[in-house]
Amino acid sequence: MIYDGWSRFQMLSVEIGDGRVFQRQFEDHGEAAAVLPYDPERRMALMVRQPRVGPLYSGMDPFLLEAAAGVIDLGEEPAAAAAREALEEVGVRLGKVEFVTATWSVPAVSSERIHLFLAPYSAEDRVAAGGGLEHEGEEIEVVEMSLADLLAEADAGRITDSKTLILIWALARRRADLFA
Repeated sequence: MIYDGWSRFQMLSVEIGDGRVFQRQFEDHGEAAAVLPYDPERRMALMVRQPRVGPLYSGMDPFLLEAAAGVIDLGEEPAAAAAREALEEVGVRLGKVEFVTATWSVPAVSSERIHLFLAPYSAEDRVAAGGGLEHEGEEIEVVEMSLADLLAEADAGRITDSKTLILIWALARRRADLFA
């Protein structure tokens, strides 16, 4: 163990099949869930815009447009975590969530696997302001935008968060009728 706080950083000795041993550092904070809520009637999606330290450290614009996401609590099912995060971050109560995939965020350096979901919503499902939990200090701006604009932003390379790109493109493939 190198550090144990919000995340854990560890050093591992990894033995390859031929007996060679490599030292690898990795980050572990548990599994996560993300969801792209979309309104099929109005052809809109709910997103978050928030500052991220990776782009900030790299000298890039730290404010990323992303799907609602967060760490899965101990004993919580991924679909329930996705619905909880949608309520906390974008203020929408979701019913059914549709599983897309579970993918490794950065498998070379992190144990995080993120479960991705799509979920329809309607105007009546917007029950709160969103913005995240105050004690988490996330500084979340809720953004509702048209699905056509969202896909255009993804296709133009202006959405740079990988979980969000997967969700946008999955929705466009599964529900092409919403983008016509």
